[in-house]
Amino acid sequence: MIRLSLSQNLSEGAEIALDADQSRYLVAVMRRAVGDEVLVFNGRDGEWRARLSQVGKRGATLQVAAHTRPQTTGPDLDLVIALVKRARLETIVEKAAELGARRVRLAITERTNADHTNVARLQAIAAEAAEQTGRLDVPQVLAPEKLDRMLDGWDAERRLLFCDEAGDAPPALEALKGGPAGPWAILIGPEGGFSPNERKGLRERGFAVPAGLGPRILRADTAAISALTIWQAALGDWRP
Repeated sequence: MIRLSLSQNLSEGAEIALDADQSRYLVAVMRRAVGDEVLVFNGRDGEWRARLSQVGKRGATLQVAAHTRPQTTGPDLDLVIALVKRARLETIVEKAAELGARRVRLAITERTNADHTNVARLQAIAAEAAEQTGRLDVPQVLAPEKLDRMLDGWDAERRLLFCDEAGDAPPALEALKGGPAGPWAILIGPEGGFSPNERKGLRERGFAVPAGLGPRILRADTAAISALTIWQAALGDWRP
């Protein structure tokens, strides 16, 4: 069944007016008609079954029918990713949503070759991935911020898995062994890697946990997917 991420409050009998994009997707793309059912969620009220009650020139309307799942949240895991080329960044955001990250924080590093991106588009990609994966919340995508400023304001209770490509850090699975369940963040560098100053500064911060991702040089999207997978298997909600 089609799932839609909404911002409105959900309760039995509520009438929900869909925006233009969602109306077009539901009616023109997916060919749904009045009386057809979809699943909806908003990250607060769990998942609900809703019926398409009206289709018009101004858009479509849903009527919320029944509660299907209570609200749940995944692990408190952030992905901090240095800005990379658009296509790879979009892939990273999509896979972060699929792999259960709660937030994606965009970082500007010394070797980042871009200082801006379309955050609204990335947020839409995260919402679509959440709809497809069955999760009941959508990861938040935060606007780009300089890495040093981000780290200066860091909450030290959130451990930071610093994926260091230099080759002298322990394997990620070993670095995570016995670690606290959360909150955590994973840091992936830019296409040119971290600068020596950034590496030194990161290793001096008590909340940073340096880790390696194997003997091969990985692209940013591969590194992000690998690190998220390892963390979920070691400390996340993949465990029994």
